Amino acid sequence: MEGNDLSESNAPAPESKAAEASAPEGAPSGAVEARANRRRLLARLGEALRSSDGKPRLVTAARIARQLLPGDSDFGDPLSTAGSEPAHVLGRQLSALSEEKPSVLGEIGLSALQVWESMSGTKGTGEREVAILFTDLVDFSRWALEAGDTTAVELLRVVGLAIEPAVTKHNGVVVKRLGDGLMAVFDDPADAVEAALDAHHEMERVEVAGHRPRMRAGVHLGRPKTLGGDYLGVDVNIAARVAGAASAGEVLISETARERLDEEAPLRIRRRRFFRAKGAPSDLRVYRVSRPR
Repeated sequence: MEGNDLSESNAPAPESKAAEASAPEGAPSGAVEARANRRRLLARLGEALRSSDGKPRLVTAARIARQLLPGDSDFGDPLSTAGSEPAHVLGRQLSALSEEKPSVLGEIGLSALQVWESMSGTKGTGEREVAILFTDLVDFSRWALEAGDTTAVELLRVVGLAIEPAVTKHNGVVVKRLGDGLMAVFDDPADAVEAALDAHHEMERVEVAGHRPRMRAGVHLGRPKTLGGDYLGVDVNIAARVAGAASAGEVLISETARERLDEEAPLRIRRRRFFRAKGAPSDLRVYRVSRPR
């Protein structure tokens, strides 16, 4: 009995046996023991993380720490993760998991994405000056009721092929498509104006089921907030109101956009009198812009 007890007490631990099995033949016993110790340490760390990951105080502390990091400390909400970029997709998934089970690791993951967004310089809650272009089709909804969905969708596809190449040609980025229109941003107001005028020219060739759609457009220069791949704020609303006030076949621009256009550019610019638009400043001045015939 004593011999059996002694042999059992001297038997190697399961971790040591596993380490011996995985160790190269002829490896020193000290190296085997070191591997076993590392595995035990990692196992303990893993268990500690699992036991503390969901503790409310630690989760709260992680959320507070996010406010000290660069970028949007609210990254993970629907607005900040509405885009299609990988960071937005991952943010939505992490947020969904965190809602089901708040965790420190989830907050650390969102913190990393928050900093990445800030460092990338393309998204986040920053503000930079951009020219905002809105377009839409005049009386499209009324026509679509009579034409039906199939014909209306066919028209929208043809219109997209006419308008969007003009945007990209002039260094613009389509932010979103709005049914019968779109929103795009440009670094230079002159590019936004040229894109709108080119789009009008291309639209003159569009005809579907005997219908020739008429486009209107508006350009405004401002500093909107960027969030989750979208642009938000007063300046976006002003750009939309400027576009909405345009007539069929017309491009309107705000005073701020006009001031940044080259005076030598081959454009005709005339003040639009009696401009009023709900949601736009009462003193906002707008101008018709076209190319000389």
